[in-house]
Amino acid sequence: MPINIQNDLPVKETLEKENLFVYDEKRADSQNIRPLQICILNLMPKKEDTELQLLRMLSNTPIQLDITFMRMSTHQSVHTSANHLHKFYYTFDDLKERRFDGMIITGAPVEKLPYQEVDYWEELCRIFDWSRTHVWSTFHICWGAQAGVYYHYGLDKVMLPEKLCGVYMHKVFHRRNPLVRGFDDYFLIPHSRYTEVPAATLHACKELDILAESEKAGVLLCASCDLRKVFIFGHGEYDRYTLRDEYERDEREGLHPSLPQNYYPDDDPTKEPLLQWRSSSQALYSNWINYAVYQNTPYDINEIC
Repeated sequence: MPINIQNDLPVKETLEKENLFVYDEKRADSQNIRPLQICILNLMPKKEDTELQLLRMLSNTPIQLDITFMRMSTHQSVHTSANHLHKFYYTFDDLKERRFDGMIITGAPVEKLPYQEVDYWEELCRIFDWSRTHVWSTFHICWGAQAGVYYHYGLDKVMLPEKLCGVYMHKVFHRRNPLVRGFDDYFLIPHSRYTEVPAATLHACKELDILAESEKAGVLLCASCDLRKVFIFGHGEYDRYTLRDEYERDEREGLHPSLPQNYYPDDDPTKEPLLQWRSSSQALYSNWINYAVYQNTPYDINEIC
């Protein structure tokens, strides 16, 4: 089944060219079914790029999804047009009376800052608190995952000696957990970050199940026992060129970045990067939608609490 997005969302045309199943609002209104309500809190600067990446992941599920985009009202985005934000995004105040079957909280390029110095931290804390009672399952990504385990469990992040950037191998644990159903023993996912929540800290938290971990990149995936809070510290949604674009941006800014690991063939940045994580990433998002959300959320969305 398709994802349902606003009729004129710019990335809709790209999704259709990629042969992904997308409904617009008019077609979805003709379906006599109860679609899942999914909210995406997009904290990334280039919001249209992130929209496309996440909608690619969500389009592979057999369940119809109604997508609502949320933005922070206490932060002014400079990389996305105000017209796009006003037309396709809602603030927390717009949505706080609604309930959602699922929510995605993206990463953000603010990881070097202490949480309390992020200009929208207080608003994000309100959203974290609201998600406990108004969202059935919340999927936190990268910095969003670090902020989530800090808010919900008090687990702080630490700075890494240098930026962790590349595509890393991860081992699956707790294979019976439905989030990793159908996964191979090992799978690849990109990481791109300056900080981490130490693996030992996450393993010591009895409220979390560790589902996938890398010797080099640390814990990738963990979740609360009831799957209502899911945390991924990498970027399974990234497309083929995202790490390349970040690497070239950092070079232009004079940051002297290391070459992303396990990304370019022969570590040659003139060669096209290999796309090695799409199938496992789509499996993860499909499992989340099916097992954490669809199989457990109340049919009457107003009963979510």
